Amino acid sequence: MQKQLQHHVTIKGTKDGLTLLLDDTCSFGQLVEELENKLSADHGQLFNGPLITVRVKTGNRYLTDEQCDTIREIIGQKKNLLVDQFESNVITKAEAEEMKKDATVVTVSKVIRSGQVLSVQGDLLLIGDVNPGGMIKATGNIFVLGALNGMAHGGCTGNRQAVIAASLMKPSQLRIAELINRAPDHYDEAGHEMECAYIPDDDERIVIERLSIVHKIRPNLNRL
Repeated sequence: MQKQLQHHVTIKGTKDGLTLLLDDTCSFGQLVEELENKLSADHGQLFNGPLITVRVKTGNRYLTDEQCDTIREIIGQKKNLLVDQFESNVITKAEAEEMKKDATVVTVSKVIRSGQVLSVQGDLLLIGDVNPGGMIKATGNIFVLGALNGMAHGGCTGNRQAVIAASLMKPSQLRIAELINRAPDHYDEAGHEMECAYIPDDDERIVIERLSIVHKIRPNLNRL
């Protein structure tokens, strides 16, 4: 009598390829057994046609690198299937610690002089000036309570949602993620206002506006 397959592995077709939903309540051995059985079943042209990318969703199950490699090998036996990514609701302790650091506000009170570089993980609150030739970097947002006359790089690991704000915005260069901008052309030394730089949604440029609009463009900053 043929053993009846359990429903620990669900295969769904999408416009982007295939999605594998893995049960997070059974053993890893059960997953492997059912995945092998389902991929060895006759699916007509599905497993014999052009290249198809596969997204593997593991739910509340954490897979080790070795377990991920095992699943890749099983899926890779079908020459037209390629694992694109694994998605999990679970993160490691190290990943959680990195997320905590990225959400931290680092406060520094000093003047960044020419040739000096200040780099932090998380948001940077600098109480002081950045002189020409000085540079500040942060993985998150940058807030300067002083004159920004040097270089500033917010979201330096790729965070396009980062904001750079300064009491006096006259930088030699601004960077957010991979985009670069220079000082605002409209700067008026008499009667200036605090300003912020950001990347608008679905845009490829850095814009500089009055700081008063920041709560509209980045409402999550209220966590500060």
